[in-house]
Amino acid sequence: MAKLNITVTDSVKFIGCNDHTIDLFESQYVVPNGVSYNSYVILDEKVAVMDTVDQRATKEWLANLDEELAGRSVDYLVISHLEPDHAGSIQVLAEKFPQMKLVSNKKVFAMLPQFFDFDLEGRTVTVGEGDSLSLGSHNLVFVMAPMVHWPEVMVEYETTEKILFSADGFGKFGALDCYEPWADEARRYFINIVGKYGAQVQSLLKKAATLDIAMICPLHGPVLKENLGYYLNLYNLWSSYTPEEEGILVAYASIHGNTAKAAKKFAQMLSDKGAKNVTVCDLARDDMAKAVADAYRYDKLVVAGVTYDGNMFPCMEDFLAHLRIKNFQKRTVGIIQNGSWGPVAGKQMKAVFEGLKDITILEPMVTIKSTMNAESIAQMEELADALVK
Repeated sequence: MAKLNITVTDSVKFIGCNDHTIDLFESQYVVPNGVSYNSYVILDEKVAVMDTVDQRATKEWLANLDEELAGRSVDYLVISHLEPDHAGSIQVLAEKFPQMKLVSNKKVFAMLPQFFDFDLEGRTVTVGEGDSLSLGSHNLVFVMAPMVHWPEVMVEYETTEKILFSADGFGKFGALDCYEPWADEARRYFINIVGKYGAQVQSLLKKAATLDIAMICPLHGPVLKENLGYYLNLYNLWSSYTPEEEGILVAYASIHGNTAKAAKKFAQMLSDKGAKNVTVCDLARDDMAKAVADAYRYDKLVVAGVTYDGNMFPCMEDFLAHLRIKNFQKRTVGIIQNGSWGPVAGKQMKAVFEGLKDITILEPMVTIKSTMNAESIAQMEELADALVK
């Protein structure tokens, strides 16, 4: 694969790779446009490589690095995050450059032997909050970012060119040779991978606010050079669990199609009453990660689920489990249940939302018995009115 022609600065070079062969990121998130593994090299009096790549791309990455080095050696490898999609090539690089020092924090060096078996003796430079490393005209300042989204994570700020190397922060799904709106795949990435750790992201954003940032270099997705306020604002909304925009997600789980018909009719009711941005999702067929991201995107959610074996239908149960794990909060929720002889899904869905923070559950809970009738349609109209008022 040809080297990606991505410009950072004259001294900071992009050496990352695209992966179009991956089907599931972290073995669970569909990535139809692949993903990028980003890595950078700073060429100064000293040479520093900023993270490595997944072992799936090691050969290509080393070729990119060798091209930029033009015969020079590597003095430092800065390790921001030990997850294998970024750390997978550490040992290969350490063996290629035996004089190279590894720069990171105590937690990284404690965890590193869990992944690799090379000798670290005399090869580590341990840094903490606010420590710095001079490369010549470039200077790296280290900022700890625990639980964004692993405990060992840190980011780096280069003071001369004002670059934030943001680890997984500000990353997105999608390879870098595929154009797509940044927010959609960045939202799906953030909510599903980092979403649980909103408080920790808020702490990191407060630290970032003290820095004069001209450019953000993440470990996935494009280098961000313009309109940084747009990206920072979205991250602030996502990590504070604040709805991004007014809208309603209608997420349904249907066995034989009757609950699906009700959900679609209800969505049309909402639109007819003037609701903005009404989105319908089939939890059995549509991308679960997008459904979760859309639930965070909008300020209101309606779940339409059917009773199955005295429980929720599995895809609805899975959806609600994702919301619970990712700290879903600060939303208004409506509930529609269906059941032919003993509808209990509504009660169980409601119990999940009652266990979450700052959730307003609207009345009435709509009950359908097998198929819609005049009574259940009247309940749907009442719930729709409550959602749009």
